[in-house]
Amino acid sequence: MTTVQKRRARARGGELDDCLRACAAHSGKLVGSIDRRRVELAEQLRKLLVVWGTTSVAAPAPAPATGATALLKRAVKGPAATPSVSIGNDLLDALLAVANKALECGYDDESNLALVISDTVLAQRKNSRAGWRLRARLLEALGEETEALEAYERYLALTDDDGFGVRARIDGLKIAADKERELFALLRRQVPRAQDFTRRPATDVWAEGLAAHAVGDWSEAEPRLVGALLSLAAENAPVQDRQELLSQYLDLRTAVPGVDLPALTEAVALYADQRRSRMRGPVADPTVGGVQWITLGEFRNQIAGKSICLIANSGRVGASSMGAEIDAYDLVVRFNSYRIDPKHTGARTDIHATIHKHGFNWDKPVTTRIVFGGVSGDWKYSLRNRLVPGAQAHLGDESLRWPVRNIGRLGGDVWSGIPTTGFNMLWLLDFLDVSPTLDLIGFDFYESGAYRVPEAMKLAITSVHEYTSEKDWVMQRAQGVTDMRISLR
Repeated sequence: MTTVQKRRARARGGELDDCLRACAAHSGKLVGSIDRRRVELAEQLRKLLVVWGTTSVAAPAPAPATGATALLKRAVKGPAATPSVSIGNDLLDALLAVANKALECGYDDESNLALVISDTVLAQRKNSRAGWRLRARLLEALGEETEALEAYERYLALTDDDGFGVRARIDGLKIAADKERELFALLRRQVPRAQDFTRRPATDVWAEGLAAHAVGDWSEAEPRLVGALLSLAAENAPVQDRQELLSQYLDLRTAVPGVDLPALTEAVALYADQRRSRMRGPVADPTVGGVQWITLGEFRNQIAGKSICLIANSGRVGASSMGAEIDAYDLVVRFNSYRIDPKHTGARTDIHATIHKHGFNWDKPVTTRIVFGGVSGDWKYSLRNRLVPGAQAHLGDESLRWPVRNIGRLGGDVWSGIPTTGFNMLWLLDFLDVSPTLDLIGFDFYESGAYRVPEAMKLAITSVHEYTSEKDWVMQRAQGVTDMRISLR
């Protein structure tokens, strides 16, 4: 029985009412938690319960209680308390938001909850792209790579825009699986006696191997350790289990006096290859098409003396008929998942500013791409995985990674919200102060809704940003304001 099958045996999924009651019950478990990830999950559960309360049709009752607490009490009473409901778009979005936060928590209870939601969403919406991507990420986190690959493939079959880099993820997992099989075949050749220990429980054999190693008998320890690894591979144990023991085995082997270095090097190289492929996928062109990294100073020189317009991803821009006027600027800056309709948005994109977390439009040719990210390691990981060779001539280096925080030194005590991509870019251009014209087109701070590539339209307008503060900052510096244009220079 796989990890997922065992979890499903403990947590029922598929029925919407059961799923919603499980979410409500889990909300109660999180009361008083100080874990940041669980606090964020609790907030998404609260929002789900509110949506559930507004979409359910309760049986007639005098003066029913309202609010998330009342919803929780009704939920845990059982099926009679809440009639069956269908999964509408608002409820679907709320469920997916809960599942994504649960997956980020990384704990068993939350993984079980995400699994219940995943089963329920796909039972109700068999062609839900977000549902299949959630399923794939969950299965991968649980170490069930074969099923995860199938789910990722289902997701790709349902979308034309791979903004989340799923194809690279699939390629990386497949390459890793091939390298891991090569590694196990190599160990089987290097340690022939290991085959004698593959018919017994892997945990018992591994324990015997550790005991033999503890008394200095590597000749008896190694066949048992490798035999346990081969058993795990044969039974397709979760990836994490195989990886953990592989790492331990190679650590022990490295410390053995007089170890055969060429043989060890061959094994370690395969181990490193499969680990690297799982983490970042294949890198066909490490130079990313010969891209030129630019510093803060070089970017300043690139924009100096040029008129610049920044185009919002707003519904107002999508109906503006300002395409020709936008393209008349020296430099056109667009953000994240921008959508092109030449009549309204213009056709040119000279600078693409994007957050590192999504891969929308990274394949669209631009002169300069600046990728923002708050955590250096995550930022570098995204660049390795998402950059498309030849899609940009210039790429901002780490001096341009997080302008508001790193250049402006505006910490959380001064600017509590996470700066948006648009605000990071606007702040940077205002700070450099080398452009005679600096105009914002269609910036209404989402009052007219979002105008993005279709794949990104379901992305929530997150509450972690200080839109009101950003708007105040802009208006304090505005030199001219019309319905469509805010001029800072």
